[in-house]
Amino acid sequence: MTVKRWVALGIAIALFAMSAFVSIALSFAKMDFKKGLESVADLDSTYDYNVLKNGNPSKQIAVLTVNGTIQDTGESTSIFSSETYNHQYFMDQLEDIKKNKSVKGVLLKVNSPGGGTNESKQIYDKIKEIKKERNIPIYVSMGSMAASGGYYISAPADVIYADEETLTGSIGVIMQGMDYSKLAKKLGIEFNTIKTGPYKDIMNGSREMTPAEKKLLQNMVNDSYGRFVKVVAGGRGMSEKEVRSIADGRIMNGSQAVKAGLVDRLGYSEDALKALMKDNKLQGAEVFEYSTDEGWGSIFSAKLSRKLMPSAEKEAISKMLSTSSAPRMMYLYGEE
Repeated sequence: MTVKRWVALGIAIALFAMSAFVSIALSFAKMDFKKGLESVADLDSTYDYNVLKNGNPSKQIAVLTVNGTIQDTGESTSIFSSETYNHQYFMDQLEDIKKNKSVKGVLLKVNSPGGGTNESKQIYDKIKEIKKERNIPIYVSMGSMAASGGYYISAPADVIYADEETLTGSIGVIMQGMDYSKLAKKLGIEFNTIKTGPYKDIMNGSREMTPAEKKLLQNMVNDSYGRFVKVVAGGRGMSEKEVRSIADGRIMNGSQAVKAGLVDRLGYSEDALKALMKDNKLQGAEVFEYSTDEGWGSIFSAKLSRKLMPSAEKEAISKMLSTSSAPRMMYLYGEE
């Protein structure tokens, strides 16, 4: 490693410590701010939002956004993180909608290649909970991509919009690991593993997987795939056989998705919003959009990060600090 990179790493560590301090301070400030809002009777929501269209505040339409990989990386990300999606923050917004009786409709904008099976299921379950308890319409507007887990969370919507060029589908489950045993042997590297059972180091990259291990993991993947198929079938009014005929991991554009029955209409988010208002007699409603970040702290972190750290090194350090090496099941299109 060059002197320049050692200096960059030193700066990175210092910035990471600063980021952690800022995140903790903001968390306490945010908690106090929320408590203050909760004490005010005439405020329904305790989350930052922007009013997109003035109207009747007792008849609101909430706009939410899922942008990026659906993965829980923790309540707050570091200064180096390139993540644009905060799972817990988004789940809190859904809970806020469930409690806010003024919200009469929801527009969910999805621009995601998918993500973790657990996180996608959590969002799906919460949307179903909102529909059951609040009985309000939920429309989805897909961005440039709403694939795999991005489609999973869209499936329970009443109406799904996509652009002709939207990439969607990719219904399936993937689990990947790396086998570097042959390279290690070539380099003369040996691994010593002490374990309590034959499967304790399953998918360990230092050795080849056994047929029994592959069968065990394949059964897990198949279970998650079965749940995905049921989610799509239930949301789209299709039989499981119909879903399985297109649920082989294939990606499709918006036009193809309409023909396949995965999308209802072609259009942009503004078209979806107009339809939501017209279809459900919500003309004159106030339309507001939840913030996609947690306030000025996120803006501060992003600007400071860009100012002091080259993007390539920031990305590498971010992965080094936050990425687990353990393989996991994903509803994901493309590389993790």
